Amino acid sequence: MLSKNARDILLQRYVLKDHRGKAAEAPEKIFVRVAKEISKQDLKYDMDDKKSYNEFYSVMSNLDFLPNSPTLMNVGTPLGQLSACFVLPVEDSINSVFDALKQMATIHKSGGGTGFNFSKIRPKNDIVASSKGPASGPVSFMSLFDKATDVIKQGGRRRGANMAMLDVSHPDIFEFVRCKAYGGFQNFNISVALTDKFMSAVKTGKRFNLVNPRSKKVEHTAKAKEIFNALVRNAWARGDPGVVFIDEVNRKNPLSLGRISAMNPCGEVPLYEYESCNLGSVNLANMVHKDGIDWLRLEHTVKVGVHFLDNVIDANKYPLAEIETLTKANRKIGLGVMGFAEMLIQLRVPYDSPEAVRVAEEVMRFINKVGHEASADLALVRGNFPNIKRSKYKCMRNATVTAIAPTGSISLIADTSSGIEPLFALAYKRKAAGKEFNVVDKMFEQQLKYSGIYRKSLIEEVVKRGTLKGIKGMPASIKKVFVTAHEISPEQHIRIQAAFQRHCDNAVSKTVNLKSSAKMSDVEKVFMYAYEMGCKGVTVYRHGSINNQVINFCETC
Repeated sequence: MLSKNARDILLQRYVLKDHRGKAAEAPEKIFVRVAKEISKQDLKYDMDDKKSYNEFYSVMSNLDFLPNSPTLMNVGTPLGQLSACFVLPVEDSINSVFDALKQMATIHKSGGGTGFNFSKIRPKNDIVASSKGPASGPVSFMSLFDKATDVIKQGGRRRGANMAMLDVSHPDIFEFVRCKAYGGFQNFNISVALTDKFMSAVKTGKRFNLVNPRSKKVEHTAKAKEIFNALVRNAWARGDPGVVFIDEVNRKNPLSLGRISAMNPCGEVPLYEYESCNLGSVNLANMVHKDGIDWLRLEHTVKVGVHFLDNVIDANKYPLAEIETLTKANRKIGLGVMGFAEMLIQLRVPYDSPEAVRVAEEVMRFINKVGHEASADLALVRGNFPNIKRSKYKCMRNATVTAIAPTGSISLIADTSSGIEPLFALAYKRKAAGKEFNVVDKMFEQQLKYSGIYRKSLIEEVVKRGTLKGIKGMPASIKKVFVTAHEISPEQHIRIQAAFQRHCDNAVSKTVNLKSSAKMSDVEKVFMYAYEMGCKGVTVYRHGSINNQVINFCETC
C-alpha cells in the first residue's frame, strides 16, 4: 500500500509520461512494468519467467525490496539505462578530460551518477609541455564537470550527482579540500583517498610527501597532521570532504584487476574505471513480526533481490560500450537495506545501545551469506561471472553482492527510514512551496496515539526541543527507543557502520550526524575511529553547517 507521499513522488518523477508531460501510468503500475521487463531476462537462461515475474512484482508491490531509481524510471523505455552508479577515467590530457566530460553528460542524461579520481592531472602551475605555460590543476578542471552537470538534467527528472576524489599525496590537496568552502561545486561530493602510510604519519607526527603525478617526483612535503587538520576543518565547516580509506578498499577487493581508485557518488560502491553497478535495497522495517525478526521473509527477499539485480545487468542499455564490457565481465550488484532504524524501533532496541550493534551485525551477516548463496546458485544455472579466474571465488555469478546505499528516494517510496541511518528527527519543520509545516515520524505518532498522549502542543514541543528529554508526561519506554541522530554519540554511529561493513562486499554509505555545537576535535575523532574500526570511508555533517538546509528542528541542536 503506497502512502500519499510515495504516490506523489512516483507521479512526479517515476511514472511514464505522454508527449504532453502527463502521467501515462498509475504509480502502482510501475511495479508491473518493471517486473515484466526484468523477468523477461530469464528466458535467456531457460528459466521460468512467469514465476520470476510473480516474485519480482510481489517484493516490490509489498515494498519489501526496491531497485535503484534509474531501474524504476527507465525500464521499458527507449532510454533503458538502469544503473545507478559509474566511474569514469580522467587522464592528464585535454583530450581525456573532455572525453570524460562528454561521457559524464551521456550518463547523467540517462539517469546515472558518476565518480572520478582527478589525481592523474598534474598540479597547478606545473609546466604544460605543448604551450610551456602553467597548468591549471585538477580543481580547475573539476569546475568544468560541475558546470556541465548544472545544465544537464537526468532524463529530465533530476540533476546529476558526482563524486570527486583526490589522493592525499597530490600536491594540490589543500586546494581540493577547501574547494567547496565558498559555496562552489554543488554538484559534487568530494572525498580524499587516505592511505595507511598517511594515517600512520598523522599518528606519529611525521611529514608526508606530496608527489607530482606527471613526473612522479616529490613536489614538496607537509606535516601529515597539517593535511589532516585541513580535512577536519572543512568537513566541520561544510560536511565536505569525506574520507575514503583506499588501502582498506583494495584489501577487501575480491578482484585482482588492478587497484581501485574511485567510488560512486555516495561512496558505497568502489568501482574500476568504466564499471557500473546496479543497486537495490531490502526494507528491514517489513522484516519484523510479533516474535522478532522474520528470517524466512528476509531470506526470500534477499534471494529474489539478487536474482532481480542480476537480471538488470542483462536488461540494461549501457551508455558506453566500454561500460557494458566491464560491467558484464564482473557483474557487480549491490544489495543493501533501508528501514534499519524502524526495525530497531519495532524490536524495542534503542539505536544507541550495544544491542543495536549486535542486531546490525546479525542482520547483515545473514543478508551477505544468503546473498552469496543465491549468487552461487545462479552461477550453477547461468555460469560464473567471466572474470572469476581473477577473483577469490570459485563459483559466483556476481563479483560483489552487497552494498549499503543511502536510499534517499526509494526509502520515501517505501515510507521508511533511509539506509542504516537513525531517525533524523521525530518531528520537524519542513519548508515547501513557500510554506512551513510540521512533519511527524509515523511510528512515533502511532506510539503516542496508542499510549493516549498524542496532542498538537506535544508535537510543537518535540519540534522545538529536538529530543524527548525533559518533556513531561513522556513514558520512559518511548524515550528509550525513539532516539534521534543527534542524541547518538559519534562513536555509536561508527559502531553501527562498522558492524554492517564487516559483512558487506562493497562499502557503506552513512553520515555521522553531529550537533551544531560539535567541535573540530569531534570530527577528528570520527575520522580516526572509523579508520580503526575497519570502515572503508566516512562522512560527517554538523547540523546547520549549510545555510539552505531543508529540514530544521530544535533551536539548540
